[in-house]
Amino acid sequence: MTENKIDETQQGADENKRRFLIKVSLVLSALSAFAVGIPVVSALLAPLLEKAPEVWRKVADLDDFAIGAVKLVTFKNADPEAWAGITAQSAAWLRRDSASMFTAFSANCTHLGCPVRWEEGAQLFMCPCHGGVYYKDGTVASGPPPKALVQYPVRINKQQIEIQTAPVPITTL
Repeated sequence: MTENKIDETQQGADENKRRFLIKVSLVLSALSAFAVGIPVVSALLAPLLEKAPEVWRKVADLDDFAIGAVKLVTFKNADPEAWAGITAQSAAWLRRDSASMFTAFSANCTHLGCPVRWEEGAQLFMCPCHGGVYYKDGTVASGPPPKALVQYPVRINKQQIEIQTAPVPITTL
């Protein structure tokens, strides 16, 4: 009888240990998931809560452009990371429409972000990746791009052409 009682006591103690270890493992798992989840949730929410910086960047001198000319200009991204290096550089296609009017388009296709090139003879922007074609006003002529090229605001400031930049435009389908 005593052996039976000892076995029952031992089984009760084992059951208590098992419950305790289950509770400890659940608490530790929850703490781990919480610790891992904080950076993931903050990375997802941060872009929604931060205002994207917009900066006017000098891209050329007024005398560098003849009326009707289209040139590729480069500038520093408005929101570069300290470690970005050369990837902090961005580009735009700049066209002089009249003596005081300029139009600037992002150099990236709205389909998948491939670089577009200007074809002077055809008066078209063309994307070599998937055959996207844009008219000179940036609207889609053919191919898979879902929308027109991203257009940047342009101004003339003291005989210099400036583009209002923002972080690299991210397109959604």
